Order: sequence, then structure tokens, then C-alpha cells
Amino acid sequence: MKKYMYKKQFLLFGFLLFLNIALFPQRSDSGKDYTEKIAGSDLEIAMVFIPEGEFTMGSSLEEKNRKEDEGPAHRVKISSFWMGKYEIPWEVYLLFVNRQIDGVATENKGSEVEMAVDAVSGATVPYVDMSLGMGKTGYPVVNITQKAASKFCEWLSAKTGRFYRLPTEAEWEFACRAGTETAYSFGDDEALLPEYAWYYENSDGGYKKGGQKRPNPWGLYDMHGNVAEWTLDQYLPDGYAQYGEITVDPIDFPNKLYPRAVRGGSWDDDSDMLRSAARLGSSSEWNRRDPQLPKSVSWNTDAGFVGFRIVRPAEVPAKKDFEKYWGPKILKK
Repeated sequence: MKKYMYKKQFLLFGFLLFLNIALFPQRSDSGKDYTEKIAGSDLEIAMVFIPEGEFTMGSSLEEKNRKEDEGPAHRVKISSFWMGKYEIPWEVYLLFVNRQIDGVATENKGSEVEMAVDAVSGATVPYVDMSLGMGKTGYPVVNITQKAASKFCEWLSAKTGRFYRLPTEAEWEFACRAGTETAYSFGDDEALLPEYAWYYENSDGGYKKGGQKRPNPWGLYDMHGNVAEWTLDQYLPDGYAQYGEITVDPIDFPNKLYPRAVRGGSWDDDSDMLRSAARLGSSSEWNRRDPQLPKSVSWNTDAGFVGFRIVRPAEVPAKKDFEKYWGPKILKK
């Protein structure tokens, strides 16, 4: 009788443990930078640990070149996460497009995501050179849609067993500021911008290889300029008005195609759009030359200034919530 009771208790414990893993957020190993090696290739993604903290999101009324959508400034608390040291380059993104290494097993695969790689919807192969002749190997991928960038994150998660996604606007600004409250992560002096960023004044009309300029105080490269970066959020020009005294890990999940939030400014922008608080919303004009009907869900034609970088939260969301971050299983409008 006692053995039967112990067996029942063991089975109940096992069921509850399974339920906890499946339904509730899990805490991943945290605290150190690491490199994600992509099995089947000689490529890797360097990840920088960003410790939890609190900061003022947005810009003050006194900040030079401030835009209305950067206010009101408000306090935000951010949980720990890792962020890509560099913007995702073409050669890494094309692994997702071409899908030739899906079957290669990952050593030391994580346990945060358990799903088949071939279950992830792929991006279409572009019909023209989406780099617009500006370069590929070592250069940041551009002209991809936010949805395709999220699908890359889902593919990488399935491949590695670790949960990756796009950063929220709040996470992006927190990481960009790196503890600073000035217009840029290096201060307010625009004269120093060429040391940290590629932008209209020094880019010669195109993006550059990643990591050539000085990083911000937390070791992240090209947070100002080179290419602007997709975030996870819907772009809401007056969105900051909804927040109270302090907000924890805010996010505005998209519920329509346009506009979606982009951060960081690009090689084609003036210095004001490279400020830490500067925001930009996507537009259908970014895909105006696409001759397809319906237009591509994977590629833009006129956004050679927009790419992305990835994050991995220290607290992994419940499995049932994955789709909120990656979008529907099938890549569609």
C-alpha cells in the first residue's frame, strides 16, 4: 500500500514538474557573455549580458532635436537579457533563408525551446539582390520585414534550444543608453558621433561592415547608426502617455502591419535620428517597388537602411506565449 502511495506521489510530482515547464516562465542560466555557435556552419553570434535595471525612457524637454513621440519621459524597469553584440550579418541570416543546415544537430543544445527546426516557416529567396550592391559578408542584413526577422529568431531558437526574439523598444533603449542619460551613449557632443556611428555625414551613401566603430559602454556595436533596427513593438507615436510612475518590461505587441517600431538610426540618417531616444515607425513605402501581388512578407524593396539584432531574455516565457514573440506559424501578412 505504501509503495502504491509513493508511486502516486512520484507520478503527481512528475506531472506537476512537466506542467511547470510547459506553462510557466523559466529562468535560464545568466550573468555571462557567451557565443552562440551555429551548428553546420562556421558562423557564430556573440551575445552580451545586460543586467536588470531601471532607467528613464524617452527624452527630456530640454534635449536638442527632441521629437514629440519621445515623451513623456518615464521610468521603466527592465529584466535581465542578452543582446547581440553586433547587428545580424548577411551570412548568418542567409543560413535561415537557404535552410541547408537544419538537419545538423547542435552540441550542448539548450532546453528552453523544444521544437523541430523544419517546423519553422521559412523566408522566401529574394528575386533581386536585396543588399542593393552595398555588400554582404560582414555587412548587416537589410531590407527584411519585421515578421521575417522574428521568424529568424524562431528558427535560431529551434536550432539551438535557446529562446531568441527581437528586443522590445524598452530593452533596446535600455541597452543603447548603457546607464547614460545623455542624447547618445557617449554623451551630448555630436562632434564625437563619427567615432561611434556610420550616418549620413560619413557613410558615403551605404552601410558598412559591422563593428568598425567604437562600442557603447556595455560593449554593443553600431547601436547608433549603420542600420536601424527592428524591435518587437507596434510603433505608437503617443504610446508613452499610457505608462505610469514606473513600468516593468513594457511591450506593445503588434496588431496591424504598419507602423512598427525601429530604433537606432542608419547610414542614411542625420545625427538627430541616432539619439538613444529617437524612434521611427515603418511604412508601406518601404516595400513600394515590390511587383508581387500580394507583396512579399519576407522582404522589403526600399528599406536598405533597416536590419536587426537579437535578444535572449533571462526569463523564458511560457511555451504557450512563444507565438506572441515570433508570430503565427505560417509567415503571412
